[in-house]
Amino acid sequence: MYTSYFGLKENPFNLTPDPRYLFLSTYHKEALDHLLYGINDRKGFIAITGGIGTGKTTLSRALLGQLDESVKSALIFNSFISDTELLEMVNQEFGIKTDSKAKTKKGYIDKLNRFLLKSFTTGGNAVLLIDEAQNLSLPVLEQIRMLSNLETEREKLIQIVLVGQSELKELLANPSLKQLDERIMVRYELKPLDQKDAQGYVEHRLVVGGGRGNLNFTGSALREIYRYSQGNPRRINAVCDRALLVAYAKDEFSISRGTIRKAIDDMRGGLSSEVRAHCGPRRIWRLLPVLVALLVVLLGLFGWMHRGDIAKIFSAEQAVYLPVPESSEQTAVPIPKREKVSVFLDEQASLAGLFRFFEERADRNHYADGAVHVGLFPFTTELEKYRMFRKPFRILLQDPGLGGSQSTASAGKPSSLVPSPGYLLIHEITAQGALVVDAEGNLSPVSRDFLEINRGQKVSWVYPYENQHLTLVKGMGGPSVLNMQQTLKRIGYPVEPTGIFDKQTVRNIKQFQTFFGLKPDGIVGPRTKALLYMVSE
Repeated sequence: MYTSYFGLKENPFNLTPDPRYLFLSTYHKEALDHLLYGINDRKGFIAITGGIGTGKTTLSRALLGQLDESVKSALIFNSFISDTELLEMVNQEFGIKTDSKAKTKKGYIDKLNRFLLKSFTTGGNAVLLIDEAQNLSLPVLEQIRMLSNLETEREKLIQIVLVGQSELKELLANPSLKQLDERIMVRYELKPLDQKDAQGYVEHRLVVGGGRGNLNFTGSALREIYRYSQGNPRRINAVCDRALLVAYAKDEFSISRGTIRKAIDDMRGGLSSEVRAHCGPRRIWRLLPVLVALLVVLLGLFGWMHRGDIAKIFSAEQAVYLPVPESSEQTAVPIPKREKVSVFLDEQASLAGLFRFFEERADRNHYADGAVHVGLFPFTTELEKYRMFRKPFRILLQDPGLGGSQSTASAGKPSSLVPSPGYLLIHEITAQGALVVDAEGNLSPVSRDFLEINRGQKVSWVYPYENQHLTLVKGMGGPSVLNMQQTLKRIGYPVEPTGIFDKQTVRNIKQFQTFFGLKPDGIVGPRTKALLYMVSE
């Protein structure tokens, strides 16, 4: 709409990831250098992470344009795929034709291997770039790791670049992906722009968009843009695009601080402008005479009502203390403020909550025959293991006297002391922290920092002891083994649910036990069973 008005060839602040608009800030240049180094030196795995809107996708597109002609590339931008679909898409991107008979995992990998060997013998290289990699499932990531086995004695035949949001780092920290995580030789975390780079970013996009200098952003406007965006390129694009529209409507060629604020208000639905209109200093200044007049009237009325008492004070006939006037009017009783509800529970309340949640989830008919016994299972673990738990549990605070009181209205900061013993009843672990149960039985969100402050190594949960005397060992088979294998597979371990306790299952059970600090003996006893129950959906 406004491009021709400002003399631009195109919209310079479009949100699409156009590599022509890549601005090499300090961080983006370092990220690009890491990518080129990892690819040219055949490091195998490269991981680029960053927050939403920091320019990862634009950087990826620009990278592909800078590669040598001898480097074949495949770009995967749909990360919600299966492992077989991944192989099919990789071959399609590399231009590898696969007949209908070879459309299996083995067929795709064989075709890809021949393609990579041919490219390597002619001095070429191959790059697989996967965007939004934080959405990849564990089986797909395991398949990607297997692709890195396509190599010669000295060189990697394919360089795999994983680009994703910061959650990708947490995903790679999964114990079942340890082998993949250890193979990533080049990593870089892309950060937002600093204030100087943010100014250069705006000017750079105007130039690429065809600007000839007749449109400019004032210094105060650029500072306001940075204050709002905090250096996030996507936010910068959004506010600048709206600011140009506002300036176009006002027939202005200079983008001022006021124009930026108006653009921000428009993006927020006009809430900020309404608040300033009702509560701004100008409006208060206009109301000041009225407020002063009202205050004078109230003081005069008060003086008239108590003129006798005031006269006595100045005549010194009585003590200077004002007497309490008798009144037939009923004195208003102040309504006591509602006390904040604590999320710290005692032994009885936390235990009752655990069993209540279990009963809500449990199939009562399943436990009616007495084959399954329900009890409380205690365990000792660290804070970082909590994120694996999929069922309610409680935490015994390390030092309840120092834990702090937490209300539903103040998520995160400790205040008063907690009676001993103190428990946190966790209903669900979330990306921001957790949902905990307060003293009134309601769910309240708390932050990660709050969990860090009130961490405790002793946790407990309700566990159904089904076949409690049955220990699973190598060579056994049956439904119990099958259920155990299915649980391992669901949480990311590369186990085939065959119902037979084979070598692969033993190996993965040992990894699972090591992760939770158990003795890695490969035997599924009561403690291992209880943990498998806790991490299953």
